[in-house]
Amino acid sequence: MATRSLFRGRALPLALVAPQIAITLVFFVWPAAQALKQSMLIEDAFGFGSEFVWFENFESVLTDPGYHNAIAVTALFSIGVMLVSLSLGLLLAALVDGVTSRRVGAIYRAISVAPYAIAPAVAGALWFFIFNPTVGIVTHWLGLVGIDWNHVRNGDQALLLVILAAAWKQIAYNFVFFLAGLQSIPRSLIEAAAIDGAGPGRRFVSIVLPLLSPTAFFLMVVNLTYAFFDTFPVIHAVTQGGPGNATETLVYKVFRDGFIGLDLGRSAAQSVILMVVVAAMTVVQFRWVERKVHY
Repeated sequence: MATRSLFRGRALPLALVAPQIAITLVFFVWPAAQALKQSMLIEDAFGFGSEFVWFENFESVLTDPGYHNAIAVTALFSIGVMLVSLSLGLLLAALVDGVTSRRVGAIYRAISVAPYAIAPAVAGALWFFIFNPTVGIVTHWLGLVGIDWNHVRNGDQALLLVILAAAWKQIAYNFVFFLAGLQSIPRSLIEAAAIDGAGPGRRFVSIVLPLLSPTAFFLMVVNLTYAFFDTFPVIHAVTQGGPGNATETLVYKVFRDGFIGLDLGRSAAQSVILMVVVAAMTVVQFRWVERKVHY
């Protein structure tokens, strides 16, 4: 039977939640309020003065062609990362789930999960050196088959490289969830389909994928959020938003305008817009995704 804890006064419950409330106020609420305030100011680059301009920074951001380019790059980048990481994560999970030996399966699981322990900046540096136009080993192999790889000059190649680097970091996360979903599917359903004459491909499409759809839907939202907001270290380590803003996402544009261009008002306005996007994605997750996912 479930037990309930009863508190005779209000002091103890408030004391127990006070640390979490303090952390939320200091690291979330206060920075958000500061960003909202900063977004309505035009400040001197050296901090000697400021002017209240209401929503001029938002108007300037939303009419900026560079910001429109960042939106397009972010959309392509996020969709690419989501598709690559989900498909490869599902493929690895299906392969490991088919291994009958426990010891071999444990080794495969450890290898598949290992990339998730690597810091994003380190993962970006690894991919940068592997595809380095001068000394990269993969660049050398591509040159042998007639492919001229130089992501420093070619924007399409740079975007492809950061997509692969960011997706590689996220594959392990998707692998864990997909493997858990596959192992929770009753074997009797698959065996019954095999007895009825369905081949491996037919069983996977008609039985496994529908049963995995709640997990896949959940991971789709998680991967989109990851691609939007958690891939800054990868982009900064590999391309730094170049060449020619070809890999400048919304998050990286906030950094470039604020910390390099010292345009604090526009940078804060972009941060507020991103906060609105985060809130919208959170509402989508809790309103639709959580209803469809069963743990």
